[in-house]
Amino acid sequence: MSTFVQGVFSLTDHHNRRVTQDTYKGRWVLAFFGFTHCQVVCPRALSRLSQVIENLGPQAENLCALYITVDPARDNPDVMRDFLASYPVFTGLTGTSAQVEQAKENFQVFARQRSDVYDENYQIAHTALTYLLDPEGNFVAHWSDAHDSASLQEELASLLNN
Repeated sequence: MSTFVQGVFSLTDHHNRRVTQDTYKGRWVLAFFGFTHCQVVCPRALSRLSQVIENLGPQAENLCALYITVDPARDNPDVMRDFLASYPVFTGLTGTSAQVEQAKENFQVFARQRSDVYDENYQIAHTALTYLLDPEGNFVAHWSDAHDSASLQEELASLLNN
């Protein structure tokens, strides 16, 4: 198994509860990094992943979908909860800048602000990968945003059955 991704984090969920990778032990974890002010990539990915999870039906019962922010300055638990109301299969995770940076480093996620920090509408260029961790928290697979839904669903179903 590849070890370039370490699925280790200590963050706060969108219900303001402290969580770590151990919170999800015993469940498969599907993780996507993004931010609530994202205008195209994140909403598209969350919609697609939500549909894939819904299509998996009972196979997804032991799957936890996480949306981890790359923008802790704007994405507090309340903002994450409001944003994810449109994507109810996802739990939003945020934290301090240091906590988010550590999670990004552990998952090998790139993120860089694209405009002036004083512009409240700044955007962030970021890795658009979906990560799968097994019930022990080990990295199993990742898919790019360009991966088509049907193939993702088929591959995810196969992995969840192992």
